[in-house]
Amino acid sequence: MESKPKSFNDLINGEQPVLVDFFATWCGPCQMMQPILQDTASQVGDKVKIIKVDVDKNPLAASKFQVRGVPTLILFQNGKPLWRQSGVVPTHQLVKVIQEHLSQKV
Repeated sequence: MESKPKSFNDLINGEQPVLVDFFATWCGPCQMMQPILQDTASQVGDKVKIIKVDVDKNPLAASKFQVRGVPTLILFQNGKPLWRQSGVVPTHQLVKVIQEHLSQKV
């Protein structure tokens, strides 16, 4: 049985790429991202972990990565941001970005 990572930092510092959706519950475009993230997860499977971070409940994480607007998506691997985009991102674009970054692995 796999042990669960303890924190946000544990997750983004791992070998597995992590797509983080910085969102707010009051944000309309953020709510539009939910089905897009579900579609993306079904297409990329377990190659990438997708997590949501509520900026109102986690202001330090949002501040650390200069998240000024929501939704903001950041793809991390080994603690480094590989890609970021603010606003609603369609499924096909997210899948493409993830596949491009996975194919760059040696």
